[in-house]
Amino acid sequence: MTETSFFDKERERLAQEVSSVFEDLLASSNLLNRKLEEVVGMRKEFRTIADLWSSFQQLMRDTVPTNTDDSAGLPGTSGHVLQ
Repeated sequence: MTETSFFDKERERLAQEVSSVFEDLLASSNLLNRKLEEVVGMRKEFRTIADLWSSFQQLMRDTVPTNTDDSAGLPGTSGHVLQ
């Protein structure tokens, strides 16, 4: 019969606890990694949308009429003339 001492029991318990904590830490870091990958992926998607809106804005800026005739009046005031 080999009876384990208090020291051996306590060492085994602490080793189990450390192992369990490391497993939890690994699971948490894996979850964090997945979330960070999702954020990076969303950033790339938003970059594409931002580039699209930027091109649209540039297109609209280039097609704005240069006629600055203020005598045409405002819409809804009978002074506005459609061209």
